[in-house]
Amino acid sequence: MSTVLVVEDSATQRAMISELLQEKGLTVTVAKDGVEALEQMQGNNPDLVLLDIVMPRMNGYEFCRRIKSDPQTQNVPVVMCSAKGEEFDRYWGMKQGADAYISKPFHPKELLGTVKQLLRR
Repeated sequence: MSTVLVVEDSATQRAMISELLQEKGLTVTVAKDGVEALEQMQGNNPDLVLLDIVMPRMNGYEFCRRIKSDPQTQNVPVVMCSAKGEEFDRYWGMKQGADAYISKPFHPKELLGTVKQLLRR
């Protein structure tokens, strides 16, 4: 069973995304920001990270750069999921190392399809 780390500062979004993934049989862990997510990943990498961008303490761009530059975590797929939906935001997210970028509000099928595709790699 695959584990997805959901990094999202909104409790409502965290719960909704977690429930959606759990309904598809995935194990979900959560973090409120990039700092908490890095702490959780110490020696315990998830199979995929689903990441918001705008968060307190450490934003999603910084978090993504950190894990993609660390040999221990660089192969963990990252899906950025953000309300920042402009083309430049998508470009910048991918430039930071994200494997996929989904704009909020998203369609559940789009999110699940992207997650499943990256987990199959």
